[in-house]
Amino acid sequence: MHFWDQHKAITRYYEILMSSVCEKYQLKHLEYDILMFLHNNPQYRTAADIVRVRKSTKSHVSTSLKTLEDRGFIAKKTDPVNKKHIELDLLEPANEIVRDGLLAQRQFAEQMLRGLTPEDIAVCKRVFQQVCSNAEACIKQKG
Repeated sequence: MHFWDQHKAITRYYEILMSSVCEKYQLKHLEYDILMFLHNNPQYRTAADIVRVRKSTKSHVSTSLKTLEDRGFIAKKTDPVNKKHIELDLLEPANEIVRDGLLAQRQFAEQMLRGLTPEDIAVCKRVFQQVCSNAEACIKQKG
């Protein structure tokens, strides 16, 4: 089926837009992804959330978080009751990166959805969500 090959063009274009932000701020892609994830998903505040939701590996997330913390983009806050629960907060120096990232994401969305009606977009979202749910179910079933 062509879709499985053609979707790579969508991903590639997003990577091109993202790469310009990464280069500007000297970030690795996962570092950028983590900053944008934390900004766009305030309900997810831990490294475990990033690993679970983004399907990233623990070691890569851990390494990226250390770099982001060292560069002053995030702070780790330990829960006083549960010392194992560490929340992540974006710091002010990350604001400019997030702003540029949001512009890139907006540009991507506008260009990818150009010519689609709101109804078309709603159908695409519903179908894509179903495909993703099916994939998750298959992954759980296989192991």
